[in-house]
Amino acid sequence: MKKSRQNELRKKRQAKQLSRNWLQKTTDACEGFFLNIFDAIGLWFFVDWYLKKQEAMRYLVFGALATVVNIVTFAIFDHLKLPVLISNTIAWVVAVIFAYLTNRYCVFNSKKTKKSELAKELSSFIAARVVTLVIESIFMWITVEQLHWYSVMMKVIANIIVIILNFVFSKLFIFKKDGSIELKEDA
Repeated sequence: MKKSRQNELRKKRQAKQLSRNWLQKTTDACEGFFLNIFDAIGLWFFVDWYLKKQEAMRYLVFGALATVVNIVTFAIFDHLKLPVLISNTIAWVVAVIFAYLTNRYCVFNSKKTKKSELAKELSSFIAARVVTLVIESIFMWITVEQLHWYSVMMKVIANIIVIILNFVFSKLFIFKKDGSIELKEDA
């Protein structure tokens, strides 16, 4: 991508900064910092690709962070010798709260403000997460409780499956197009 196009995209991002909250501004600043480094070392093609795929890339970053939150929370309660399914459920609740906030504000940039819209968005988010919790819990029950495989490793594998399913649910059903970030090139 040419420098002028990069500057144009950056100006669009700066204009959006005026109406964004602290979490969104922090995300933009961190993202911009790393993209500027990549640009400075000659990886402008990566910057171009990243900006075209920004929503998916942000989902991967925050999905990875939510996974870390989930796994660390699970490992803490597993270490405290709580039953696997209780540890898994506590970890799920903590990770879902983190994921909703980051998905809403940083990934899909939801603009919903009416109470009814927020209630629908949140309930859809939780419902989709409950579906993936059930899938994850069945996986954990079979692999850890029945097959006696290493619990934390099975948790990591379960989270890979869950991340993919959660993105599909979020993109297609919860945070529909009206809330996505628009930094794509104009045709």
